[in-house]
Amino acid sequence: MEYLTEILTLLKQHYGVPKTALRYDTPFQLLVATILSAQCTDKRVNIVTKELFKELQTPKDLGNVSQERLEILVKSTGFYRNKAKNIIATAKKIENDFNSKVPRTMDELLTLPGVARKTANIVLSHGFGITEGIAIDTHCIRLTNRFKWVKSKNAIIIERELMKELPKRDWTTFTNLLIAHGRATCTARKPDCENCFINKVCPSAFKVSNI
Repeated sequence: MEYLTEILTLLKQHYGVPKTALRYDTPFQLLVATILSAQCTDKRVNIVTKELFKELQTPKDLGNVSQERLEILVKSTGFYRNKAKNIIATAKKIENDFNSKVPRTMDELLTLPGVARKTANIVLSHGFGITEGIAIDTHCIRLTNRFKWVKSKNAIIIERELMKELPKRDWTTFTNLLIAHGRATCTARKPDCENCFINKVCPSAFKVSNI
């Protein structure tokens, strides 16, 4: 992966060690917030969970809430029916199968409704400090393709390729760095290549500057 070390170094120098923008007090709250974040901004999720977690905080709370009630509470995050259904089912499974504790392994997390590798990686890394893989979100997909590190939009393929090249100690930071850069500069609609601090080592910036 050309310029991987150089780009990662510049991102670290610029953004430091960014954390997840989702607000939570427990691993379970992080899990719920991450499920809600699908196709939704972290800012909106934080607005929703601020009120949601005042009323419903534990697996028991969310496992016993009605589908209709939870839909109302999370409606503004989009895809609210499916999200509410998965959150309730996940809460019940955690309460019944895992003694009300969020599981700490990838295999167990993937048995929860609505949980794929991205969500599991976020919960493990930020909830428990366990590095199992690399959480690949839309920013990561966009930037890794623009950096010419991958030629795929498939999150599983991208994660697998990155895990071969990146030191494990950088896996969690890598995701947060790309999210930070994707929000600030390398946006989906109009990346600011001209003013980007990594434009001298970014293949996409090369292309823009040569047009």
